[in-house]
Amino acid sequence: MPLFRRLPSAAVAVVAFLGAAAATAECLSDAQVAVLASSYEARTPAPTPAGLSEADAACTRDKFNAWLAQRHGKVIGYKAGLTSTAVQQRFHYDKPVWGKLYQGMVLANGATVDAAFGARPLFEADLLVRVRDARINSARTPAEVLASIDRIIPFIEMPDLVVESPLQLDGPGVAAINVGARLGVAGAPIAIPKLRAERYALLDALRDMAVVVSDGSGATLAQGRGSDILGHPLNAVIWIADALQRENLALQPGDVVSLGSFSPLMPPRPGQSISVRYDGLPGAAPVRASFR
Repeated sequence: MPLFRRLPSAAVAVVAFLGAAAATAECLSDAQVAVLASSYEARTPAPTPAGLSEADAACTRDKFNAWLAQRHGKVIGYKAGLTSTAVQQRFHYDKPVWGKLYQGMVLANGATVDAAFGARPLFEADLLVRVRDARINSARTPAEVLASIDRIIPFIEMPDLVVESPLQLDGPGVAAINVGARLGVAGAPIAIPKLRAERYALLDALRDMAVVVSDGSGATLAQGRGSDILGHPLNAVIWIADALQRENLALQPGDVVSLGSFSPLMPPRPGQSISVRYDGLPGAAPVRASFR
């Protein structure tokens, strides 16, 4: 029986899911992941995975990613989640988690997106970096990361927590749903300078920048600093490279990496326009998106 064949009855599938959830938590079964995948596709809330270990979460994420690959094809990179203290506290977890990004998930600057783009749609201020060479997998400092990327890209991430009870999600639960990867809007890329002095200045600017989320009227919705992500945003790349290697994966040239949230997770509203600016980051133009 194919892993993701449509179940004959959604009600039967949900009953099976809830029955299994009542037992000792473990890697979600193929049938449970089929319910999750079907809900993701339909933009309707799925039953909330609870009580998963890190190993259970990784196993579940692998199954869910197998479905995402069938629907979206090529992996274009990875996303780090729970990289700030505030978001870790929100999900009662003390370390980051990671997921995969797929073709078609990253939209052009100024894109207009359905406010109901997912079952539990949210948006946040983020950054992408693009990998230049495989030496990034052995980077141990932000300076070594900078030497192995070729651009920094302003990014509004639009995750979808997808489950019925997002407040019940913990770190492994977030990992199991591929860290909510759904969509994002990328701004104009910033080239990495060649001169050493300019590189060190860029490293300082990334750490010290003020990240401001505004609405269409210019009113501030949220703000954060570069150092909110693991002390320096490029530390997220070091973390995710290590996490991938533990699962026999590696960052490849051309991959993009989403670094995590500089702002709280916020729900979109129809008719809302948002922009994110990176004050103090040389060459960074605001990235913009709208919701219909």
